[in-house]
Amino acid sequence: MSTPHRATGDQLDVTTLYALLRLRVDVFVVEQESPYPDLDGRDLDPSTRHLWFADTDGEPLSYLRLLVEPDGRTIRVGRVVTRADARGKGLSRELMRAALDDIGDAPSVLDAQTTVTRFYSAFGYQVTGPEFLDGGVAHVPMSRP
Repeated sequence: MSTPHRATGDQLDVTTLYALLRLRVDVFVVEQESPYPDLDGRDLDPSTRHLWFADTDGEPLSYLRLLVEPDGRTIRVGRVVTRADARGKGLSRELMRAALDDIGDAPSVLDAQTTVTRFYSAFGYQVTGPEFLDGGVAHVPMSRP
């Protein structure tokens, strides 16, 4: 697998940002029928790191973002998503490996859809709290020390 694209929030051009947001909406809002406020104001923050794989036309296939939590040291992994026609090729796994390289020894957290907790457990994440609904989809909080 090739190296994923990387950009901080202030490095994203409009076309790329639009494509990344469209992928998130296509999967989380449309496919999963989970209307939620995806635009949370953090995508353009200079401390937000975006990682993604794209096809030969530059369209995103798989994506995630890394946010700095309010404590200033914990990293939140979020919006992990892969386009329907690109699933099963290991893209999310490669993105998580790249994200963990970026995170290094810092503690990290995420809110996993309950159906994919085993995926995140393979990277050392452990469930840290009860299941909750986010946009009508069951999630659990997970952390990796």
